[in-house]
Amino acid sequence: MKYNSFLLHHLSIYYMLLACFYNSIAGTFAKILAMQIPAIEVVLFRNLLALFIILYIMRKNRKIQAQPSRGGHPWMLATRGVIGILGLIVFFYNLTQLSLGEAFTFQKTAPIFIAVIAYFALKEKLSKFGWFAVFLGFVGIVLVIQPHFGIHAGHIFGILSGLFAAIALTAVRELRKYYSANVIILSALLAGTLMPILFMAIAEFIEIPALNFMISKFVMPDIKGWGIGAILGVCGLYYQSYLTKAYAATRKAGIVATLSYTDIIFSMIFGLALGDTLPNFTALCGIALIIAAGILIANRR
Repeated sequence: MKYNSFLLHHLSIYYMLLACFYNSIAGTFAKILAMQIPAIEVVLFRNLLALFIILYIMRKNRKIQAQPSRGGHPWMLATRGVIGILGLIVFFYNLTQLSLGEAFTFQKTAPIFIAVIAYFALKEKLSKFGWFAVFLGFVGIVLVIQPHFGIHAGHIFGILSGLFAAIALTAVRELRKYYSANVIILSALLAGTLMPILFMAIAEFIEIPALNFMISKFVMPDIKGWGIGAILGVCGLYYQSYLTKAYAATRKAGIVATLSYTDIIFSMIFGLALGDTLPNFTALCGIALIIAAGILIANRR
């Protein structure tokens, strides 16, 4: 019994580290690709290949039939897909505005926003310790932004990426009562495929300079771009796979959630390879506070 517990514990750590590694690689290739094509197109690359692979796996294994759904909440399912993809769009755009490490840090503010959203929207209790962690997280955000130097557009989009991710993840918690995991994943991938196509179609008739990262015409990538897009899709799929395995192999989700922040470290290393500079000392302190707040919330909840 102890051996099995030990094995599961360390297996979940191994899976989560792999998930963070692949997530960081996906972010690195997304940053490279976003320099060549609009962020909305990067989202299409990220989801289209994953959609085909997931459909193939489901068709082969017939797992979708083994997980019946109660259903009845299609608008909630659609809204979750739209909000999640909006978060992905602003995250990919943010990769062109900030260093990899900073962009990933802002996305990792999601647990802080989830705690606040769950308190007000779902009426979940939040202890004084929980509010302290939330306060710690917001102090960290301020230290990363450093408003006395002026607020960069990337900072605003960074906060939005964390907020949208939090709304999407909170919606998933509710949707699991009505739909199987396969249906929720499929809806997200379908939204991530159809929305970019819709926005690029709109861009053929309407031009909005302020939203050119989202409502933009299709730009044909070169051969290198197609290759990077394929790697991005595969790495994104591996990330989702190992993330799922990590939580499935553990009895203490807090430990796995704590390790999920290692993708910030991986992304900083990969960012240096791309020419990013390390954040200054104040920003590093802010990143540390955001990570600490997320870990405290994850373990407390």
